[in-house]
Amino acid sequence: MKLYVGNLPYQATEAELQQWLAQAGVTADTVTMVRDRMTGGGRGFGFIEIHDQDAAEQAIRVCNGREFMGRSLVVNEARPPSEHRSPGRGGSGGRPPSRGRGGPRRPPRW
Repeated sequence: MKLYVGNLPYQATEAELQQWLAQAGVTADTVTMVRDRMTGGGRGFGFIEIHDQDAAEQAIRVCNGREFMGRSLVVNEARPPSEHRSPGRGGSGGRPPSRGRGGPRRPPRW
């Protein structure tokens, strides 16, 4: 089962989260923290995978709301990614917003 972990400190590492989970009695198969592509800094959320369903549900009960590096974590079952969004483009596919009904564009105001 894939679990979402939110409200992570931006400076936290996968190893620190893995260690914190172990101290809470949770054995995660994988720990992945989502990072910004440009800066490499944390984005404040990540995912853990636990293949045993009962252990995953126990992890949610034990870890949700518990403090990690000064922040109260949100831990729940991860939702599947939505099909209508393009990854990394805010869902618009990289196109600029529509400017009406396709009429002529205004000249720049410089």
